Amino acid sequence: MAEDKTPVQDPYDALPGESDLQMNAKTMKAFAHPLRMRMYTFLSDHGSATATRLAEELNESTGQTSYHLRQLEKHGLVEEDTERGSGRERWWKPVGYSLRRHLIQGDSGSDPAMNLLINEQVRDRSEKLRHWLTTMDSAPQEWVEASILSTSTATMTPEQARALTQELMEVLERHTEAAEAAPNAAASDQAQRVRIYLSLFPLETDIVE
Repeated sequence: MAEDKTPVQDPYDALPGESDLQMNAKTMKAFAHPLRMRMYTFLSDHGSATATRLAEELNESTGQTSYHLRQLEKHGLVEEDTERGSGRERWWKPVGYSLRRHLIQGDSGSDPAMNLLINEQVRDRSEKLRHWLTTMDSAPQEWVEASILSTSTATMTPEQARALTQELMEVLERHTEAAEAAPNAAASDQAQRVRIYLSLFPLETDIVE
């Protein structure tokens, strides 16, 4: 019988489209600041903004937003949007990140930051989903038909779940890259920023100790 030489999947291998920025304990502690997370969320929602725009939208001083933008830049979480701005004021855009548990394990001091980050992510996701579901009746029909909110449940092995995750991320990367590469896509009257949530995890009732 021929030997199976299929390489074993490293559980920490990067997924398609996964950010190169791997958040470690130090970066997470710097990020887990209420105003910095609000600023990052605003940039993610709108694409880019100036310190002045952030101050106006978040009811903060420009000095505060400028300072925290510099801290976010220091840790690689934002970068200058060189395609915008006139030189008098800098525009900033978010940099995607990946959060891998193994990079922060063993640092008990990171637990408060982790909890704050998780709570903010859950709050923001819930808030945005609730807003869409309660306002979709007034949205253009083409956006209603283009959106989806679906839940699927199945029984899988870790290997099957990983294969599904890999394929979903490949599809996500292909479509987001195509949208960004399309000429003048952002200038279209119909173009809007969209949010894609993707989660796959074992249900607690099915976890075997």
